[in-house]
Amino acid sequence: MPWLILFAAGLCEIGWAVGLKYTDGFTRLWPTVFTGASLLVSMALLGLAMKSLPLGTAYAVWTGIGAVGTVILGIVLFKEPATVARLVCVGLIVAGILGLKLFSSTQS
Repeated sequence: MPWLILFAAGLCEIGWAVGLKYTDGFTRLWPTVFTGASLLVSMALLGLAMKSLPLGTAYAVWTGIGAVGTVILGIVLFKEPATVARLVCVGLIVAGILGLKLFSSTQS
C-alpha cells in the first residue's frame, strides 16, 4: 500500500509541476488553485508513504515520477523537444525508480 500512495503522490507532483506553467506567474486563479491543491495533496501522500518507506527511497521515487511525468507532459502539451538524448535520460530515471523499488528494504 505505501508504494501505491507514493505513486499517487508522484502523480500529484506532476499535476502541480505542470500546473505551474498554466498559472502564468500565479496570475490566473483556477490554475493557481489547482496547482496549490495538487502540491498539498502530493506532500500529504508523500508523508503518509514515508511512514513505512525509507526516506531516501520515497523521496527519490517521488521526484522521479514527477520528473518523468513532467517531461512527458512537456513534450505532449507544450511541444518540447523529444530528442533521443532526452528520452534516453528519462529512461534512465525510470530505471532508477524501478531499481529503488526492487532493492528497497520495504517491499509492501
